[in-house]
Amino acid sequence: MAEDTIKTTGIAAHGASRLPSVEIDSFNIELRDDEGFIGDRASKGAFRDILEKWRKPLRKTGEDPFGKEPSESISKKLLDAILIGDDTEASAVVHSTIEDFAQKLAYVTRRFLKSKAWDKTERIVVGGGFRDSRLGELAIARTEIILKAEDFKIDMVPIRAHPDDAGLIGALHLAPSWIYEAHDSIIAVDIGGTNIRCGVVETRRQKAEDLSKACVWKSELWRHADDGPSREGAVKRLVKMLKDLIAKSEKEGLKLAPVIGIACPGVIKADGSIDKGAQNLPGNWESSKFNLPASLVDAIPRIGEHDTAIVMHNDGVVQGLSEMPFMQDVKRWGVLTIGTGLGNARFTNRSGKS
Repeated sequence: MAEDTIKTTGIAAHGASRLPSVEIDSFNIELRDDEGFIGDRASKGAFRDILEKWRKPLRKTGEDPFGKEPSESISKKLLDAILIGDDTEASAVVHSTIEDFAQKLAYVTRRFLKSKAWDKTERIVVGGGFRDSRLGELAIARTEIILKAEDFKIDMVPIRAHPDDAGLIGALHLAPSWIYEAHDSIIAVDIGGTNIRCGVVETRRQKAEDLSKACVWKSELWRHADDGPSREGAVKRLVKMLKDLIAKSEKEGLKLAPVIGIACPGVIKADGSIDKGAQNLPGNWESSKFNLPASLVDAIPRIGEHDTAIVMHNDGVVQGLSEMPFMQDVKRWGVLTIGTGLGNARFTNRSGKS
């Protein structure tokens, strides 16, 4: 596996604790209490469970404003519309759900802030699919108010980029800045338990050297959960997506860096293997015989005129890194990503406020 490490990196280590601009103090930590993993209380599923709890008493009297629609099937878009709609009872149910969820998120956040790894955290960015809604933004704001009322000196802000884009944009910060002096874009991959998203991220350094103007030029999404592929089938499909994007980029005249940045669930080891946390991916990605970076380099040995380098890190870390240009006024900051589970990472800037 040492050979694979040399072969797939060269610009940075997989799962590194020290990146060009930040130290990663912790990621993917699993805090527990008597009821189990506390992160489970601040997930998309937890929000739906709370919504169901508030619907139950109304359902008994036949006055549930949502009718027979299962709580897990009600879209965020509909819930957002109900918040400002004329149905006061339905709106009250959604507001009650937001309040309860904010209390849960405040409890979880409090536990992180009291842990050694998150000591002296000044700001928390909240990402994940839940953030992409008005009800998510309200829950985040309410959580911040709860914590400040308890004298926690903490800012909680929604992630700036769309969560789908943030998981790709953050990959820029896995590589040293000098690599972008001769290139204007990078290939990025965001692997999740339901989807695999690949994209071409433009640095737009001519507009902002700190990469704060970076954006996704083009992306492709594969909802692998619908197809139930084998691990080998998933890698084969991923390779095809990457080759298609490379071809489109070259046709458009983009100067792709010879780097593929990958965001992946779990604890990423320096050799590119996954220690734990990848149980929702198709097949066994935690096998000692499987190495995604090595597999991709075998399939895509060169990008343009240069050998391909691959850097892989935890998906919560990468999503958080998309915010790095906007975190220069603080020293220590973290990210919580609310999705199927609760992703987390804590960063210390290597420059800026001391």
